[in-house]
Amino acid sequence: RRIMRYETIRVGQRVRLGGRGIAAVPAEHTVPAVGYHLDSGAASLVFTGDTTAHDQFWPVVNRIANLRYLIIETAFSDREEARARISKHLCPRLLFAELDKLSVPAEVYVTHLKPGQSEVIAGEIGKPGGRTPPGILRHGQVFEF
Repeated sequence: RRIMRYETIRVGQRVRLGGRGIAAVPAEHTVPAVGYHLDSGAASLVFTGDTTAHDQFWPVVNRIANLRYLIIETAFSDREEARARISKHLCPRLLFAELDKLSVPAEVYVTHLKPGQSEVIAGEIGKPGGRTPPGILRHGQVFEF
């Protein structure tokens, strides 16, 4: 008896699971990667997965009228920007440049902070220059949507 079945989901493909929609969204990383759009019908959550600046991502996200949450990676501090670019991750400076492309309202949370850099990254994210700072995704945090 099968308990689980793996299926490939192409970027842009939407599947239904238990009355909810799941779609793969484009990501840019050193290896092939995607993010995910989860849609309950009432609201949506987008998780970028590992990614860096990626212009194909934002038109997809900006078409989600019921977007409530965006969880986006920010792996390195600004002092590690060169490393972030080489490894195709984000740092706060790159994050804010990307968030300037977001045109629909959403609560934004960052994840994937590198160990030993969490406090520095959190401090840099807390100084967004006139915008509401993203939250830091916490272990065990629950999103209802």
